[in-house]
Amino acid sequence: MKNKRILLISHNFSPEPIGVGKYNGEMINWLAKAGYDCTVITTFPYYPYWKVQAPYTNRWYKREVINYPESGAELKIYRCPSYIPQNPTGGRRTMQDFSYLMSKFFVVTRFLFSKEKFDLIITIAPPFHLAYLGLMLRNIRGGRLLYHIQDLQIEAARDLNLFKNATVLKVLFKIERNILSSANYASTISDGMISRVKTKVNRDIVFFPNWVDTEAFYPLPDRGDIKQRWGYDKDDLICLYSGAAGIKQGLDHVIDAAGELQAYPGIKFIICTSGPYKDELQRDAEARGLRNVVFMQLQPKEKFNEFLNLADVHLVVQKASAADLVMPSKLSTILAVGGLSVITAVRDTTLYNITTQNDFGYVIEPGDGKILAQKVLDIKIDPTAAQKRANARNYAMQYLNIDTVMERFEKQFLS
Repeated sequence: MKNKRILLISHNFSPEPIGVGKYNGEMINWLAKAGYDCTVITTFPYYPYWKVQAPYTNRWYKREVINYPESGAELKIYRCPSYIPQNPTGGRRTMQDFSYLMSKFFVVTRFLFSKEKFDLIITIAPPFHLAYLGLMLRNIRGGRLLYHIQDLQIEAARDLNLFKNATVLKVLFKIERNILSSANYASTISDGMISRVKTKVNRDIVFFPNWVDTEAFYPLPDRGDIKQRWGYDKDDLICLYSGAAGIKQGLDHVIDAAGELQAYPGIKFIICTSGPYKDELQRDAEARGLRNVVFMQLQPKEKFNEFLNLADVHLVVQKASAADLVMPSKLSTILAVGGLSVITAVRDTTLYNITTQNDFGYVIEPGDGKILAQKVLDIKIDPTAAQKRANARNYAMQYLNIDTVMERFEKQFLS
């Protein structure tokens, strides 16, 4: 029997270590192991560094083939050159999205005139307009289109003041509604985002959350010993932010909190990130003379489980204007290691509700470094902290395990 064929069209893919690329890579790897022949049209890995990572270059198209002998499946990856801004402002990211669309168009056109047909075509937003490549291929060659939303890109750009032209925004929303109406399936990653999408179009939106590999990420004993291996005292209280540094995160408030807590020598902050905003944060910390903040590069996968277990407190921060427009993808991995989180979230958003209902962390209002600093002090003496850690691991095992999520995906879209 011939394997079913899946096509993914997305900016981001493995080996990007975080964000959409990480999830795309894990999804396709799971599907290939399950016996599906997969094809990916993407670009070269650049996120979150905002430059193409070695050994890749951004000069021309590249084709990669990976075989899965146990399942008999094959993965083909077509990497397309594109514009990657070193300083990703709103205008430059728009140019980047357009360059992606054009470079991928030529690869998609190839499939219009080939014998290859796909049972399922998946396009990932952002950027939302890549779905038109999937629609074109579906309409001419057949198959079904799944439009999956990781971030509500247009609202986020508007609310974060990255894009201000009202007329253009109106046109973009109209284009997005057309995509949502035309796709065979539409999905997104949280209940709050489902509610947002349903205000645009009257149709079913499938819940397809981000997951975590609970076998690769798990709690480790002896946090004090781990701290010493990383150069800290075993009694230090480590507050860790590990993830992307962008406008929507509001990491300047973490620097504010570190400033408030500088008089407490046993409280240390680690900001583990990459990209242009990291330099701004470092300059801010240096200008304030903060000695309790250390900046690190994102850690490799083989060290990442221990690195996450180093932290007493995980910082999951974003601006209020990003509420229910994005879900912080880092949270699933934090939960898997039984991490204790301080989460900035607006009341009655999905992030607020799942945290309070499942009691796996502390929720505070976004945008206030003093409140964050006080919560860190409170955690030092909170007798419920150990139970919150246990709740975090239990939630990840029950709801976010990759096999649970992908088996449901398989039944919904491939049966």
